[in-house]
Amino acid sequence: MIVVDDQAVVRAGFAAIVDAEPDLTVVGEAGDGATAVSLAAAEAADLVLMDIRMPGMDGLTATRLITAPDNGPRVLVLTTFDLDEYVYEALRAGASGFLLKDARPEDLLTAIRVVAAGDGILAPTVTRRLIQTFAQGAQPVPTTTGALDRLTPREREVLLKIASGLTNAEIGAELGVTTGTVKTHVNGVLSKLGLRDRVQATILAYENGLVRPRTT
Repeated sequence: MIVVDDQAVVRAGFAAIVDAEPDLTVVGEAGDGATAVSLAAAEAADLVLMDIRMPGMDGLTATRLITAPDNGPRVLVLTTFDLDEYVYEALRAGASGFLLKDARPEDLLTAIRVVAAGDGILAPTVTRRLIQTFAQGAQPVPTTTGALDRLTPREREVLLKIASGLTNAEIGAELGVTTGTVKTHVNGVLSKLGLRDRVQATILAYENGLVRPRTT
């Protein structure tokens, strides 16, 4: 993975935590977005740990460029506070999840493994709260809105359950089908809508009014 942060001490700290794990390796570090984009293109990294606010090219622009290729690495965004519109835009641009900078080392490692594996939506409660806060004022994603009509009734049902934060196992239990069948439907939803992962599917569902924010 690649660690991106404009503070050298913070970069070194994250890199040390990651490199101490037998199944994780840091292949590069960057202090700005432009360097991160170059490293992502040059190194065979599965994931980029991305600071979102940096001088020069920021993490939002870098995330958009890094995730543009279909085979590009996944991005896990770092932020200082969770209800951050900038982080929401990064998720919208292709990031697969976000994590607070003051997270415990074990939570950081779990987040890295979850995002690298492409499994589910990271921290469903927190991520949904972020999406609920900002999605209603955003414009629908123009390249995917029309594609909603191509979803089968079952795929549309699965999309709604993805946006509700359910795992494949939970969706299968509610629909009375196997987890393998759910995975097939999830892949169909992402393929037809041209989306990278469940986070983008959740954002699309909220922005297009398929799911409404909960009120408290």
